[in-house]
Amino acid sequence: MNQPPIPLVDLKAQYAALRPDIDAAIARVIANTSFIMGPEVRAFEEAFAAYCQARYAVGVSSGTAAIELVLRALNIGPGDEVVTTPFTFIASAEAISAAGATPVFADIDPLTYNLSPAAVEAAITSRTRALLPVHLYGQPADTGALRAIAQRHGLALIEDAAQAHGAALHGRRVGSLGDAACFSFYPGKNLGGYGDGGAVTTDDEALAGRLRKLRDHGRASKYVHDELGYGHRLDALQAAILGAKLPHLDAANAARRRLAARYSELLADTDLVLPHALAGVAPVWHLYVVRTPQRDALLASLREQGIEAGIHYPLPLHLQPAYRALGLAPGSFPVAEAASQQVLSLPLFPELSEEQQERVAAALLASMNFG
Repeated sequence: MNQPPIPLVDLKAQYAALRPDIDAAIARVIANTSFIMGPEVRAFEEAFAAYCQARYAVGVSSGTAAIELVLRALNIGPGDEVVTTPFTFIASAEAISAAGATPVFADIDPLTYNLSPAAVEAAITSRTRALLPVHLYGQPADTGALRAIAQRHGLALIEDAAQAHGAALHGRRVGSLGDAACFSFYPGKNLGGYGDGGAVTTDDEALAGRLRKLRDHGRASKYVHDELGYGHRLDALQAAILGAKLPHLDAANAARRRLAARYSELLADTDLVLPHALAGVAPVWHLYVVRTPQRDALLASLREQGIEAGIHYPLPLHLQPAYRALGLAPGSFPVAEAASQQVLSLPLFPELSEEQQERVAAALLASMNFG
């Protein structure tokens, strides 16, 4: 008998669990007809800032917009460089380019896949203005070491926290570890909307004020614009949905932690390289990523059995056609390149059942060649 497919992420199951809260939030916005900015956005910003242990949160239209607006608010642009990772989704570097600055890549740690502080230090030049670490797969980057580097060189430290809502490092949540942090609320994120959305968190009052202005066409009052800005507002429907989901985020992250621990138990006796969490880190397991030279064969086998695994990410940014002009050849960042050929993301979402998880593990065990 054919078994039902197992998705990489199951947003239908999430909606079913939270349906009354989400439906009420959507109905409230429609009844109030305040669709752009307004009280729903303000309420979510206040709640999300508190959740992230930051003073301010500024809702924007996407995680990509969040990074670009922070860079513009810090007056980082043409002629400036921002050091980031080549092993992430392209939005991290694309936003740097959109602001007019140049992304400079540094290689990653082979255990966590996050930026290597030593590689970052080596990549800094006289034109570097900021560091942009990504908290990849829901595990905080080594922001303690990176902050020390940033302070030594007079640089801004900007967190790309798009995959790490609720993660913590030594008891401090991401969103409060740098000068600013950028979040995505893309639907598949740990805290996701039903469309695009993002936010910036910061303790800097002046930066928050500039971001509020830039996201809303440089507006000082309804028809007075102090500077040229952008149409990057978070809409009220998304804010209301996110506000309904936020009280459930810790429970969802706890479920992810339980499932990740169970995957590690089920796969402990295989040749797979399992995820590695550093001391003092509380990951939120946006993705559970294993590593194997047999990646492509295992991925094909899982998909044949109705199990939707994924690859995050198959082509490092320095080898993307869009960044050909940087002139970076294969071999430039060997750790990132090796990871891109071997990482495999297994199904993981809070509603994943033990039976589904056992089926994933059994399929992997049956597909692997040992010895």
